[in-house]
Amino acid sequence: MSRRTSRSRGPGAPRITAGSPCPCGLPAVYGACCGRFHSGAAAPTCEALMRSRYAAFVVQDAAYLLRTWHPETRPPGVDFDPSMRWVRLEILDTTEGSAFHSTGTVTFRAHYTDDGRPDSLHEKSRFARYEGAWVYTTAVFVD
Repeated sequence: MSRRTSRSRGPGAPRITAGSPCPCGLPAVYGACCGRFHSGAAAPTCEALMRSRYAAFVVQDAAYLLRTWHPETRPPGVDFDPSMRWVRLEILDTTEGSAFHSTGTVTFRAHYTDDGRPDSLHEKSRFARYEGAWVYTTAVFVD
């Protein structure tokens, strides 16, 4: 998700604890799911990185988003829109992106509200290994 480009865990972020359901949609608590990646563990696949980046948008973790962005395409900062709330992630397709690959893609739809109005972002994100870790490189907006 390349839409927003700062501050880390902004005041508008929902209160999510280690025991809260993970925002990425997997049936796990945040601390055992995306929270461990936000705390420094490496995502094992590009889908796991995509899910953790979505969760980082939810909790407004700018440092994580920047750390997992390829340096050739990384913006100088991340700016979170205070009127936007991310509400649900749907993974629609993945290609490659496992431990045996050096690149991969994840096509997803991220649902959000903007000033209370529902909308969604449909994107195909590209990922690559950089210095041994998965990083986000670029995206193509599908709609």
